[in-house]
Amino acid sequence: MAAAAGSRPPPTPDPASQLIFSDSDASGSDGDEAAGRGAALEDSIFAAYLQISGRASPDLSKIRSFLASAAGRGPLVSCLICLERVRPGDPTWSCASGCHALFHLICIQSWAQQSSHRPPSATSPAAAAAASSDWPCPKCRLPYPRTQIPRSYLCFCGKVEDPPADPWILPHSCGEVCDRPLRGQCGHRCLLLCHPGPCPPCPKLVSSRCFCGSREDVRRCAQKLFSCNKPCPKPLPCQTHRCPERCHEGPCPPCQVREVYSCACGKTKEERECSEREFRCDARCTGMLGCGKHVCDRGCHSGPCGDCPLQGRRTCPCGKKEYKGVSCDMDVPTCGSTCEKKLSCKIHRCHERCHRGPCVETCRMVVMKSCRCGGLKKEVPCYQDLVCERKCQQVRDCGRHACKRRCCDGDCPPCPEICSRKLRCNNHKCPSPCHRGACAPCPLMVSISCSCGETLFEVPCGTEKNQKPPKCSRPCRISRLCRHKSECRSHKCHYGACPPCRLECGDELSCGHKCKERCHGPVPPPNPEFTLKPTKKKLNKHLECAPGSPCPPCKEVIWVPCFGRHIGEERAMLCHSKRRFSCQNLCGNLLSCGNHYCTKPCHVLKNQTSNLDQYGQGDSNTEKQDQLLLNAVTKQGEPCEDCFLPCQKVREPSCPHPCPLPCHSSECPPCKVLVKRSCHCGTMVHAFECIHYNSLSNEEQQRIRSCGGPCHRKLPNCPHLCSEICHPGQCPSVDHCNKKVNVRCACNNLKKEWLCQEVLKAYRSSGRDPKDIPKNQFGVGILACSTECENKANVVKYELQHRKANETKEHPIVQVASVSKRRRRRERIQEARQASKFQIIKSTIQRGLIISLIFMVIIASVYYGYKGLFLLSDWMNEMEEQRLHRRTAVPRF
Repeated sequence: MAAAAGSRPPPTPDPASQLIFSDSDASGSDGDEAAGRGAALEDSIFAAYLQISGRASPDLSKIRSFLASAAGRGPLVSCLICLERVRPGDPTWSCASGCHALFHLICIQSWAQQSSHRPPSATSPAAAAAASSDWPCPKCRLPYPRTQIPRSYLCFCGKVEDPPADPWILPHSCGEVCDRPLRGQCGHRCLLLCHPGPCPPCPKLVSSRCFCGSREDVRRCAQKLFSCNKPCPKPLPCQTHRCPERCHEGPCPPCQVREVYSCACGKTKEERECSEREFRCDARCTGMLGCGKHVCDRGCHSGPCGDCPLQGRRTCPCGKKEYKGVSCDMDVPTCGSTCEKKLSCKIHRCHERCHRGPCVETCRMVVMKSCRCGGLKKEVPCYQDLVCERKCQQVRDCGRHACKRRCCDGDCPPCPEICSRKLRCNNHKCPSPCHRGACAPCPLMVSISCSCGETLFEVPCGTEKNQKPPKCSRPCRISRLCRHKSECRSHKCHYGACPPCRLECGDELSCGHKCKERCHGPVPPPNPEFTLKPTKKKLNKHLECAPGSPCPPCKEVIWVPCFGRHIGEERAMLCHSKRRFSCQNLCGNLLSCGNHYCTKPCHVLKNQTSNLDQYGQGDSNTEKQDQLLLNAVTKQGEPCEDCFLPCQKVREPSCPHPCPLPCHSSECPPCKVLVKRSCHCGTMVHAFECIHYNSLSNEEQQRIRSCGGPCHRKLPNCPHLCSEICHPGQCPSVDHCNKKVNVRCACNNLKKEWLCQEVLKAYRSSGRDPKDIPKNQFGVGILACSTECENKANVVKYELQHRKANETKEHPIVQVASVSKRRRRRERIQEARQASKFQIIKSTIQRGLIISLIFMVIIASVYYGYKGLFLLSDWMNEMEEQRLHRRTAVPRF
């Protein structure tokens, strides 16, 4: 029952459409061949019947299922006793009178022997044991007498013993006409070949009347009872009204016409249905009895009240003395003797005097009584039962439990326990009272259906674990929830989740592209998996449609520029991960000065706008999203560098002075720098404004630079200055100097005055360049020396020799050995370093003081360091003692 409840209840199939069992019948290695052979086998079995009933008869569906099970094309046929598969060659027995279930012959024989062999016991006498020797069918519990225990293997119709195995005949069948009498005792016999299961309804045509007998028609024998759908002409039991229903089967219903009817005594009237018109009221009858002295004490009744019960023979209350002639209205006196009526114990008599009313109910006579089990004797009042405390240890008829009844007389009652042993199906427990022997097999059938319930078959309980759900050819009823509902192909009925949609998603992403992944939209809730015993978790699980996963990020490849949009620096990126980046180039953006470019690495500018339409984007919403993303990432955008260079523009008019302003984009201001320009001769310096000076022509510049005085430039060929007014260019009197120059001979003894130009000509004529002549030697050596010049030279030579001789006598020359200069320098340094004795003593004392000071510092360091180590050790010991004290301290609460 649990298995049956666990499986989903299938809807009732249409017999005409559900003739063959499931798609699984034709599945296998040779499915087509098996299906063709099965169809031919069914046609041969139903041939005689179909000739009479027609091809589309709905009466064969149950027989077809039995045929499919027996032939092995449907669900596996299992013996309910051993739960093993019934193979085509196994000897079998089928319940021909009830459920038509198939069992192994050995199993049913063992079952019948165990069920019918019940030895007599104290609780079940021999007659009862003989009466209960019938054995039941393991499934439908239909009783069979002991004499019908199967002894041999018969075919389904029972005509052939040990039917041969023939692949072209149904297993366990003889292949002959069944010829068993049909249901309803119509007198006809089955026309099918030997088959399992019940025989089909009789298909022959007979003449029959409807239920009310007003119409006669020719119908099939199995359906000869029919209704003509006309009003029923039969009178109702009241014989007043007629049946209001249409032609029907069985007796007419009670009359339901409501009217006012009187009760049996006629005192009360009520509105009632005609079928309930005879009733009695609650009033007492007030009529007089036949004696005329007493009132009738009966309730509402019809007819006379009857005679008085006190008339006739009158006796005393105990019945020993008779009084004649006493009227019914007088009380009969007591006789005065002992009552002697038997008490309720039926043993003792009443010991009181004759009295009216009943005798005492409880007999209090003390008697010797034995308990029911005979283990105790005792004197007790007669009304009291004697029961001892001993418990019966006799085993009950189940053979498992002891009686345990207190003071049992040996007739132990049947065991009240429920067997509750697990049946062979492993799904249910035995609901029968505790019994001997094996439990009856589970009689339940488990329906195994497809997911939609249109295709199903039944198998005995316990064999469902080896079954698979039938294959259903009907389309799945679950509609898809994705956008491809109208495009996807329909699939067959199934358990579990529907197959995933294999089409391309095609949804438009926020970036403007379409999703090219496989469909991932919402999926319908899955059917439960095939199981006949769903767990509580699966039963209570709330299946709801989980929304499909969102589209994955866009994987379109687009070209994304860098922050600075440099040419040739675009990168291929996936659309969902597109982002600006910094390339290896310099920024290159024009600075605010308008003259120079940013030299920072490629970076994001503040308030930079995003325009990626040319890089795969074309949607304004996408552009806004990209702009928001860019602003979010570069919220603190880096501005280009500030230009701190001086202005490098070429001024108009051009001048050598730089612009005093920082680098700017506007025109430079006029140059107000004072330009110093010397005159042509270099005597004085003029100061001009640069803009004024550079705006003049070359002739005007030369003109205003002249100082107006004589030219003070030295002529290049002579030591004289230019004698003309300050002028630009080369002096005109370079080769025509008219100044006088003293000309001398080589020994400076002769002297004459010449013109400067004559001196220059003399130098050139002698082959000498005037530019190479020093100023103090200009004009010397032009004149030729005379004899007088030689005499003066000899006198000078003699005086020089005489002077050298005198110097040698006064300072004789000391010959020094040849010593190198480096050695002589070293010796001089050593001599300079020789110090006095005072300096040596001073240096010795200083060294001693320094050594003693160093020694004292070392001693002090060692002393205080050693003392510090002791202090550190004491401090560490103290801290360790405090830590131990804190650990061992007992906490206070």
